[in-house]
This record gives sequence, C-alpha cells and structure tokens, in this order.
Amino acid sequence: MNSNLKIDKLCINVIRGLAMDGPQQAKSGHPGAAMALAPLGWTLFSRILKHDPKAPRWYNRDRFVLSCGHASMLLYSLLHLSGYGLTLEDLKSFRQWGSLTPGHPEYGLTDGVEMTTGPLGQGLSSAVGMAIAERYIASYFNRPGYEVMNHYTYVFCSDGDLMEGVTSEAGSLAGTLGLGKIIAVYDNNHITIAGSTDLAFAEDRMARYEAYGWHVQHVDDVNDTAAFEKAILAAQKDPRPSIIDVHSVIAYPSPKMQNTSASHGTPFGDEEIAVTKKVMGLPEHEKFYVPAEVYGETEKVQARGAEAHKAYDEMFAKYKAEYPELAEQFVSWMEDRLPEGWDKDLITFEPSAKGLATRVSSGKVINAIAKRLPNLIGGSADLEPSTKTLIDGAPSQSKEHHDGRNIHFGIREHGMGAVINGIMLHGGLHAYDATFLVFSDYMRGAVRLGSLMGVNSIHVWTHDSIGLGEDGPTHQPIEHLAALRAIPNFTVIRPADANETAEAWKTALTLKGSVGLALTRQNLPTLDRTKYGAVEGLRRGAYILDDAPEGKPQVILMASGSEVPICLEAKELLQKEGIAVRVVSFPSWELFEAQDEAYRESVLPKAVKARVAVEAASSFGWKKWTGDQGTEVCIDHFGASAPFEILYKNFGLTAENVAAKAKEVLK
Repeated sequence: MNSNLKIDKLCINVIRGLAMDGPQQAKSGHPGAAMALAPLGWTLFSRILKHDPKAPRWYNRDRFVLSCGHASMLLYSLLHLSGYGLTLEDLKSFRQWGSLTPGHPEYGLTDGVEMTTGPLGQGLSSAVGMAIAERYIASYFNRPGYEVMNHYTYVFCSDGDLMEGVTSEAGSLAGTLGLGKIIAVYDNNHITIAGSTDLAFAEDRMARYEAYGWHVQHVDDVNDTAAFEKAILAAQKDPRPSIIDVHSVIAYPSPKMQNTSASHGTPFGDEEIAVTKKVMGLPEHEKFYVPAEVYGETEKVQARGAEAHKAYDEMFAKYKAEYPELAEQFVSWMEDRLPEGWDKDLITFEPSAKGLATRVSSGKVINAIAKRLPNLIGGSADLEPSTKTLIDGAPSQSKEHHDGRNIHFGIREHGMGAVINGIMLHGGLHAYDATFLVFSDYMRGAVRLGSLMGVNSIHVWTHDSIGLGEDGPTHQPIEHLAALRAIPNFTVIRPADANETAEAWKTALTLKGSVGLALTRQNLPTLDRTKYGAVEGLRRGAYILDDAPEGKPQVILMASGSEVPICLEAKELLQKEGIAVRVVSFPSWELFEAQDEAYRESVLPKAVKARVAVEAASSFGWKKWTGDQGTEVCIDHFGASAPFEILYKNFGLTAENVAAKAKEVLK
C-alpha cells in the first residue's frame, strides 16, 4: 500500500473510531451511518471540497450539507480533522449541554455547519436553494475571466431523505431548472430504524431521479474512494443536477453491529467498540484517538484551502480594479447589507374607501422593492396570478435563464419553503415564496426549520381568512395564524391596509428571523393617515390607530388585518352612546412582545380591563392580550362556501356584534 493510501485509510478509521466513541460517551447517538460514510467524507473534505477551514464563511466556498443529520459525528470529526477549530474536547462533549457538538448539526452554532439538519429531507431540499442562489449571483456578477461566484453544493443524503416527500418536490424542481452545481451522494445502505428498506421502500430510486432530469451514477463500494472521486469529477462536468448512488454497509467494520438496524441509533458498548478498533488497527481501549500523523493531514487540508482562497482574493482584487462598482455591490450582497435609502419613499397609497386587497398592494410593493433590490428573488406555488408575487418584466428561473428572478415552484409547497431557506442560507439574496395561508400546513416543516436557523425567509400567504369566500372551508384558514404564532423566532405580520402592507414588507426585510405575511383576497379600505395613527407603528407590532378623547379609553378594540376596519366602524357606533373607545391595529404579536414594557403599557394600559379582540381566525392565544375580563370575536369552527360578506355577517364579524361585545365586557 502506498503512503497516501495508508494515511487515508488511517484517517478514515480514526473517523470511524470517533463515530463510535462520541455516542458511547454520550450514551446516545447514531454511529452507524457516520462509520459507513467515513471514506466519502474524508475524501471530499481532504481532496475535493473547495473550502478554507480558517475562513468558514468565505463567499466562494463549496457548500456541504449533511442531510442525514443524525450522522453528525461524521461532520464533527471532519471539521475537527480539517482544522475548523472544533477541538477534541468538543467531540468529547457530544450531545451535552452548551456544546458545539449537539445531536444534530445546528447552523450558526458550529463553524463549518452550513445548515441545521435532522428533519430528514430538509437538507437535500434546501441545497437546491443554495444551487439557485449560486447560479443567480454568478449570472449577475461574473465576467469573462472573473468567476467571483463559482462553487458546488455537495449533499450527503440517506434512504430516509429520499423517502421524505419534500425531496421529491425539490428534486423535481432541480431537474426542471437544470441546476448543474448540486451534487448529492446517496448513502444506499438498505437499513432504516425498523429494519430493511424493503419493508417500505421498494421502488428504483435512481430511475426516479433520472426521470426528474438528474445525472445518475453508481459506486458499488463505499470504500472505493478512487471510484467516488471519478464519479464526483463526472458530476462536476455534467450540466444536470447529479446524484451518486453509493452502496455502503452501515456500521462497517463492526463485526457485530454492521448491517443491522440497531447500529443506526444505538451506542455499541465498550466491548464491541474495542473489537471494532482492533479490526481497524487502532488502539482498542483508547477513546477519541487521533495520532499525530493524522493531524499532519489537517495541515495539508488547511494549506490547500488557504491556497485556493488566496488565488480567489488575487482574482477578486483584479475584478475590483476593473469593475469597482460591481465588486462593491457583490460584497454588499454577500454581507447582507441593504443599500442606503432603499426604503425611503418606497411606495405609499392614497386614502380610498374602496381600497385594495392586501395581496394586491403587496404585489405593488414587491415590484417597487425589486427595482431597488436586484437581489430580491422569489415565486409562488403555481399561484402567481392570485398571490400577486410576480416581479414584472423579470425572466423566470430556467435552464436558459440563470438570471431569472421569478421562481415557478409548481405545486410543491413543502419543497418551496425548504428551497427558500437554502437561498437564504447561501447568502447574498433576499428570497420569498407564496401560496394561500391554508397551505402553510404543507410548509410547516420548512418554516419551523427556517425559524430555528434564524434565516430571513419571507413567506407570503394570501387568502388569509374566510374572506376568500366561495372556495369554502377547505381553503379558508382558521387555526393557521395561531399555529404559526406558536413557532418560536417566527414573526407573523397581518397588515390592515395597503400602507401597512408596504410597512410590513419594509419591516420583514430587516428582521433576523423568518417572517410570514398574511394577506387578504378581498379589498380593504386604505386608511387616511392624517386622521389615523402613523403606519410606522406596524414596526412595533401594535399601535394606537384611533384613540378615545384625551387618550382615556373605557374599552379597547384590537384587531389584525381585515378586521381592523370593522373595529373602526364599531367605535363609531359606541361613541354615539358616549363610550370612549381606543382602536388598536395589532398586525404582529411577536413584534409587540419585543417592545419594552412602557410602550406596551402605552398601547394596552393594564387599567383598562374592557378589551375586545377581533380576528377572522381561531381565538387561540388572544387571551394574552384581552385578559380574563376581555373577550374575543373570532372563529373557532370551520368556514363555509358563500360570498365573504355573507360569511362575515353570519359568523358575527360585524361592527354591530363587536359593539355589543364591547358593551358586555364594560358591564
């Protein structure tokens, strides 16, 4: 065996040892897949991946996503051996409180982790978004001789990833768009927690990916790293997205645990670990063993990365000299800086009794923003005419148009949400998606994960209530606002008119986490802001829209979105009876909760116990704002098929009913 093969084999076996030691010390974890994938991981990180461990956020690095996040000890071991700063002590703290090595990789916690993975399918699906982002940025900035954006997105995925429906959605889209810079490596080990994949996964998966339009290759033995490298090179040259089907044996080379479902998520025990280490030629009883010669390879990985990074910097310096404005803009994009004055006088709407549906005003705002932010891209799940999310005059993403700002996701809501997360994770762009609010259910896995990662994915959800009318209860959201408000680090904004919608967009683009905009199908009056509270109050989540004389209300009416005008009408009815009323526009619970106590008290003074919340949705959660002595005019049942005016009347969403409820709580 030549020296290179010998040291590679040692590095691979050391990774396998670490993959056993971490779960054993933690008394929990998933050693099997990490052991099986060790040859591929080491080959990728040491010889193929374009990365600089000393500069983990280098703009033009290759992205690596471990979609099978349960194999996290593989990634942690690779980051440690590549010199990312993850120490051996960090590996020993696997799955422990406050460690950099949690059970599944977490974005923003550990250098070198490109996204939070664990929910199967999300990694591979989000990688599609990364590939879209790379291609769009390249189309905008690259010039002959200057490829300032040119990298691949690599993914390791499992049987479970390919079973999840979200990857079918995203995979089909990737093939349709011809995303040639995504290369997936499929760990085909025929094992799941329940047993053999034959129990529930019998189709020809690679034939499926060929049908999607992917370039498919096969590697018969995971330990044949030369064949793997050859397949990677072929994938890099093919214009289609690529998937490499690699046959592996889970938990190899453990005599007892290999090729068993138990090895998926069970520590092996000290005795079996010792036997396995002996098979690999490692010290049997030494835990977290990494010999000096392996760390010598770390230096080589770092040197290779530093050299690639230096060459890039030299090229970029020449690019900057020749294209100074483009270079400055490129850095601004990649550092997520909004241009100065981007939102100044962006768009305002004149007062109008007829008004606009907030989905319509949103569409106008999107197009106004798009003129100022060329890095704003997005699309809808086959609902562009209804969600009003098309950027006018811009091409659509396709094999021919890499500069397309409009993404036609097709009817693939879950995949769409994951792809948007991937675009945001890549960096450089602002991305949004769109569908009807009721279909946010199909997106929830991606929405939750985007919130967990803290990425600024913007989800445009129109047809936000029974106000959509005749389509009936299957399309009328009821519990959806409450369900979305329950997601930590997620901001729901439901604007009340066209100008609140513009302010909602301006706010959404400056937030750190994910955002959902809930927008109406039906027209809402555009309020006269010389008479009512300043629209900038939206940024604080809730604000006084119309106050009682001398700011001393007897009762507070609060609402979001389309029910705000109902509260204004109810105030007029109550005032005729001498009742002092404050109307609060309440577009975002989360933004309001983020305000200081003094501001919250100024809007909802504790002394005023008589409160009524009005929303064409579930009442769940409103008690926090109405209190024990307040009440809610909401909908705690499914809707019906009829014109929206009839629905609002029959379900009690009227000024008369709100006024009556206000008088009840005043008693």
